[in-house]
Amino acid sequence: MAALQIKTRSNGEITLQEETVRKFKESLLGELMRIGDAGYDDARSIWNAMIDRRPALIASCLGVADIVTSVNFAREHGITLSIKGGGHNISGLAVCDGGLMLDLSRMRGVWVDPSTRTAHAQGGCLLGDVDRETQVHGLATVLGFISNTGIAGLTLGGGFGYLTRRFGWTSDNVLSMDVVTAAGSVVRASEKENSDLFWALRGGGGNFGVVTSFEYRLFPVGPEVIAGAIAWPAENARRVLDMYRSLTEQAPRELTCVAGLRMALQPHGWPKRFMANRSSRYSFAIPVQ
Repeated sequence: MAALQIKTRSNGEITLQEETVRKFKESLLGELMRIGDAGYDDARSIWNAMIDRRPALIASCLGVADIVTSVNFAREHGITLSIKGGGHNISGLAVCDGGLMLDLSRMRGVWVDPSTRTAHAQGGCLLGDVDRETQVHGLATVLGFISNTGIAGLTLGGGFGYLTRRFGWTSDNVLSMDVVTAAGSVVRASEKENSDLFWALRGGGGNFGVVTSFEYRLFPVGPEVIAGAIAWPAENARRVLDMYRSLTEQAPRELTCVAGLRMALQPHGWPKRFMANRSSRYSFAIPVQ
């Protein structure tokens, strides 16, 4: 392994000698990858394929100890650091160019306690990971709309989804978070412990540390729900959206209804009058109970 040029927090560069990189790699239980290594391109890939950044190093963390080691290494050398949870953020905040990226995507454990209606989920989990385990017990927490969104970015950004109308935001229903601070300390943030940090994390984004796990409040939901999608041609949008506003003003909290305008191809069996050039604009209203 040759000497490595890596970006610093001040937007400069330093050279890490081979021995320094080797010792860092040996201190991790997970993998340490650099450009050209097997798995590097998969690890740096995120949901938005327009983001094509290349970290100098990617630490694929298997546990909290790997995260602490990586944070300490970045701090000691003044290295640019980014954290990838689900990698769903459209602006690509998970991936830094030329720095060190912490990849939490292998930390996807979920533990459910049906007696207390709580769940603990690791920082690399996707929404679908949490739903899969909580639904074993007919429970769910307030997450987003897309199953392959990461829970970390969603929760730290506030988070809303199909259950928000009834139970509030994701940040209203997270009970505690385990955090690795910039100093490499492991702390718990909750209403009773490090309450200032807990307040900041719920909506303040990923600027206050690396959250390694989340504890969520659960509610009885499912496993069966009433759901469906209704689509109209875009020329009916004004009438449909007027109806949507009236419906949502009066609807009970148990009903969530989402409206959107988007490009859509003709589903099989739809009337040909809906299609002009095999692609047309439709307005969608998606009710979920």
